[in-house]
Amino acid sequence: MIKLEDHIDNFVKLSDFLSGFVNGKTNPEDFSHKCLADAIEKSMIHNGYFTEQNIFLALNSVAIMLEKEKIKKWIHDYEPLFKSKSGTCKVGVVLAGNIPIVGFHDFLCVLASGNIFIGKLSQNDRFLLPAIAEVLTVIDSRYQGLIHFTGERLQGFDAVIATGSNNTSRYFEYYFGKYPHIIRKNRNSIAVLTGDETDAHLNLLAVDIFSYFGLGCRNVSKIYIPESFDLQRFINAMESFSFIVNHNKYKNNYDYYKTIFIMDKRIIIDGGFFLLVEEQSIYSPVSVINFERYSDIKSVQSYLKEDKDSIQCIVGDPSVDPDAVLFGNAQHPELWSYADNIDTMNFLLKL
Repeated sequence: MIKLEDHIDNFVKLSDFLSGFVNGKTNPEDFSHKCLADAIEKSMIHNGYFTEQNIFLALNSVAIMLEKEKIKKWIHDYEPLFKSKSGTCKVGVVLAGNIPIVGFHDFLCVLASGNIFIGKLSQNDRFLLPAIAEVLTVIDSRYQGLIHFTGERLQGFDAVIATGSNNTSRYFEYYFGKYPHIIRKNRNSIAVLTGDETDAHLNLLAVDIFSYFGLGCRNVSKIYIPESFDLQRFINAMESFSFIVNHNKYKNNYDYYKTIFIMDKRIIIDGGFFLLVEEQSIYSPVSVINFERYSDIKSVQSYLKEDKDSIQCIVGDPSVDPDAVLFGNAQHPELWSYADNIDTMNFLLKL
């Protein structure tokens, strides 16, 4: 078994490698560099939404997440559970594939908690996490027996973490219900504007909306704005991402939904590469941003509490919500920012 202190050191080394790779400071002849570079090339061919820019964004986010002080801060609260844990469990993880290496946090938690990782890979993201696992095995060969991947049905597990849609979650509940489990469903993220935001804040909000083409559960899909808010300010601030309309798959979505809304005689605001639609739902398809005006911020805060199970994260000023993520930070979750607000580490340490 690998001691917790060794896990920490190994993941810090992984952070250093990923940071170096993203910044062009690793040796192209090195095995780890070749392994990851090959996985990136395959991913870009296999999944049109996995551009080099988005893959590097994901790798850099993981590198920042794994900085030593952050890991130590994260682990500190679980020290009593680490001391009381005995035995090792095989944890099956059904991995999502909506954005690059979205399942890394589960991968990290399973290993750091002293358990064995069995990953069911998504067809949309088959190469990146196995490559990172190879790099980790180069750092410490003991991981070789602790990490397993499959493209088939999960087998031989003691507990399960599964991420999917609201539809697949019903299947997960049926199939995995008799095992200790975490089952995640669809969630979306929102932003709440007070009207006091600077243009710089709105520019950062563009990052929260359009990174990964808006495909992540932490991407903002809906904005709440005061009644007097000038939407032209918002449209102008989004301009830094206008280049994404040159991406074929994204452009197809933009054209498709624009046509559908026009045929349905819906009122839309065309941002040139995205569509603004006045809509109560927090879910929006790729290239569409929902918005809703409010007269009283308290009504929005009340909604946030009522519908918290549908919201992954809230972007905005902490005065709106104490757990709000600052503008521009939605795609850089901390180690303690658990998906669906379910403490994965606590679950794993109690197996």
